Amino acid sequence: MISSSFSSQAQVLLHFPRKTSTKANTTDNLITQLHNLCSQKRLKEAIQTLHQVEKPPASLYSTLIQLCCQNRALHYGQTVHKHMKISGFLPGVVICNRLLDMYAKCGSLSDAQNLFDEMSERDLCSWNTLISGYAKMGMLKEAKKLFDEMPERDNFSWTAMISGYVRFEKPKEALELYRSKEMSLLSKLNKFTVSSVLAASASMGCLIIGKEIHGRITRAGLDLDDVVWSALMDMYGKCGSIAEARSVFDKLVDRDIVAWTAMIDRYFKDGRREEGFELFRQLMESGVKPNEFTFAGVLNACADAAAGEIGKQVHGYMTRIHFNPLSFAASALVHMYSKCGNVENAKRVFNGMPQPDLVSWTSLINGYAQNGQPDEALEYFELLLKSNTELDHITFVGVLSACTHAGLVDKGLEYFHSIKDIHGLTHTADHYACIIDLLARSGRFREAENIINKMPMKPDKFLWASLLGGCRIHGNLELAEKAATALFEIEPENPATYVTMANIYATAGRWDEVAKIRKLMDDKGVVKKPGLSWIEVKREIHVFLVGDTSHPKSKEIHEFLGKLSKRMREEGYVPDTNFVLHDVEEEQKEQNLSYHSEKLAVAFGIISTPPGTPIKVFKNLRTCVDCHNAIKYISKIVNRKITVRDSNRFHCFEGGNCSCRDYW
Repeated sequence: MISSSFSSQAQVLLHFPRKTSTKANTTDNLITQLHNLCSQKRLKEAIQTLHQVEKPPASLYSTLIQLCCQNRALHYGQTVHKHMKISGFLPGVVICNRLLDMYAKCGSLSDAQNLFDEMSERDLCSWNTLISGYAKMGMLKEAKKLFDEMPERDNFSWTAMISGYVRFEKPKEALELYRSKEMSLLSKLNKFTVSSVLAASASMGCLIIGKEIHGRITRAGLDLDDVVWSALMDMYGKCGSIAEARSVFDKLVDRDIVAWTAMIDRYFKDGRREEGFELFRQLMESGVKPNEFTFAGVLNACADAAAGEIGKQVHGYMTRIHFNPLSFAASALVHMYSKCGNVENAKRVFNGMPQPDLVSWTSLINGYAQNGQPDEALEYFELLLKSNTELDHITFVGVLSACTHAGLVDKGLEYFHSIKDIHGLTHTADHYACIIDLLARSGRFREAENIINKMPMKPDKFLWASLLGGCRIHGNLELAEKAATALFEIEPENPATYVTMANIYATAGRWDEVAKIRKLMDDKGVVKKPGLSWIEVKREIHVFLVGDTSHPKSKEIHEFLGKLSKRMREEGYVPDTNFVLHDVEEEQKEQNLSYHSEKLAVAFGIISTPPGTPIKVFKNLRTCVDCHNAIKYISKIVNRKITVRDSNRFHCFEGGNCSCRDYW
């Protein structure tokens, strides 16, 4: 009996230790399994396993939070946090900071703030993490409130606030913070703070403060890495000090493609294209490989300068290094060729793109429209509609422009109404300017006025200029005066309005009004922008002004124009002197017309190239009626294709005709 009882008790006593050991082993196994799942980045399975562990160690919670943060898995992070509370685990400041960081990086600032408020102990990292989270989300008031309340600050605190202001376009506040007394006492600056403050100076265009920061960097002996050098270069460039930007660029030891691209773009943005192209040439010799941003910047500069030959060379280089046809550099190529009047090459590049983006479609459509091929422009627009590419308002500007150049009024109106009715887009000021241009050029002024009266926004200068241009064509003096009055109010310094009105009055024989316009220009100090034309021959740009005699071949040019003039008259050409000032003798009027800049450039091109060579001239203003008429005759007499790109469009003259069909 006794033996039996003892045996039973012994079994009971032996049973409990074994059970406890098994449970401990199970927990240990689960924790090991959890660590393995975390190391394998299997977060979902790790969270499922976590629910089987009653009280995990602090290291496991820390690892799980870190993995949630890396994956920006807010829901799982909240689950881990909840598990801590249920298990009775009291996290220390290190794990709380990890939780704060996870919430901030996952964008849940409300969770981060609640945790911050609950923390019994906070260190500098706690304050910085929450401030940085608010600043990165653009919640700058909340960030500044915490910043002002924190007991101590370090470089990270200042950088978080300053970079937040810069990122969300508050450079003034960034500079005020930097120039505060407490910041000035900071013994050590870091590259991140400096880069942010330099970005604020660049955004404000504040060279004085930028130089002040540069001086402080030098005095502090801050180790200037590429980040700081790039920020300095950007600041000097945006503040208009290109020479100092270049000086900084030249000091860079290891120039990466970002620095090269930034410096090249800065030259282009400052209008110093030759230096930009030269630096790009140096880049190609440096061994550093250009990226799509570099190519896009250079090609856009070629488009703006109508530098088609340089653009071709860039294209050749891109082809040799097998550039990605899916990159936006391909779109820049289409844009460049279109703007330089080479629509065939634009089309070839476009057709080689696996998936043309909207920019490429729009560039090609605009290219055809501006090069006097409206039918092709509208054909590609119809193809665009079938491609299921999402349209934007810019595309319709090109389409309406094509209708304007072709005189397709009803088709243009149909497209105009489809913007809102079919495509669900809002009409922009550009759309209204285009449709008014289309109607005014066609003489449909009543419809134009009806649209202007119903516009939801105030007509801008482009709309009034379009209306004024139509009035010039059709001699609508009353409406022209209305448009001019609006333009004089919007941009009183623009000489184009005065000149156009003077021409309209001259055509109507209202010479007293012409005199008034000329006096008004004198009184206001408005000077007519000089006509400027240029042509590239043998890779050299030749520029001509009206009446220019400075060119080395000026004598030959004028002699050739004299001979051409006789031939043109024999063919039926009559100089159009309507828009030449009335107080000049008729013979002098004709002589003045003979020396317009585009005629000089065309003549130079003809005498400087072999017979049959196409001529391409660029002009900064709209070509005048007489020059347009004269170049039609010249193209027939010399049997050349002559292309003139004025400020409005391309004119392709061939066999006595122009691609614009005399409608421009």
